[in-house]
Amino acid sequence: MEEQLFNEIRNHFCQRDSQINIGKMMSSEAITYRGKVFAFFSRKKKMVFKLGKDFDPDEYGLDITVFNPFTKRQPLYSWFEVPFSEKEQWEPLAQKALNQLKSEL
Repeated sequence: MEEQLFNEIRNHFCQRDSQINIGKMMSSEAITYRGKVFAFFSRKKKMVFKLGKDFDPDEYGLDITVFNPFTKRQPLYSWFEVPFSEKEQWEPLAQKALNQLKSEL
């Protein structure tokens, strides 16, 4: 279910813009814009978004946490993971991550 929803979201984004493509991030399926990843599906079956260091997850009142795939390293402070229980936010957050990436390029 989780991966199917991710694939639907990825396909939707890829169909809208020729510069959005399928990619990889840490061996996981990802969505890229101009070759740069802005969202991916983690091994924990969560969707992960690059929302920037200034993103405040508390503003949303959702179960959003800083992505930390490492045991002995700092978390990736620009990246945030969102569980399937918040699936209705996956596509809007993917759009927010895409907008963030576009503003950086």
